[in-house]
Amino acid sequence: MTMWNEFIAGSPRIAEIFTRRHAAAGNLCMLATLRSDGFPRISPVEPRIFEDRLWIVGMPNTTKFRDLARDPRFCLHTATVDTEVKEGDAKLWGRVRDVRDEALHQRFATALFEETGFDLRGQKFDPFYAAELTGASSVEIREGGMEVTIWKPGEQETVVRKE
Repeated sequence: MTMWNEFIAGSPRIAEIFTRRHAAAGNLCMLATLRSDGFPRISPVEPRIFEDRLWIVGMPNTTKFRDLARDPRFCLHTATVDTEVKEGDAKLWGRVRDVRDEALHQRFATALFEETGFDLRGQKFDPFYAAELTGASSVEIREGGMEVTIWKPGEQETVVRKE
């Protein structure tokens, strides 16, 4: 599993854009999953970075989590309403893994409560998905052109400039 600090070290440009855009949108991202018929589904989600991992958790028994239970592949896109992408945007993709660690779940719930006031302490999390990143990309407008940055674990970021 690619830990969050490994992602930041290997892909500082994309990580900075993702982190900035994630915070600017109140942690809102769009999650792409695969439906049972193979077609894509887009759903809002508020992933969180906790204990050096990216977590995709939320209300249980939703279609997005049923999708991930069946096929763990996902793509996560920072929410944006700016058609000119002046602030950049980022996508992360990979697979989720359901982590069954109740002590971790409760540490997460406590941190969530301390940060947001949303109280899930004492609740059971099922599922509790850790994101295992297999790639990422970002888009930025710089000096009149578009720069697309691409990253895969174990590799350096690659920047492609499009005029």
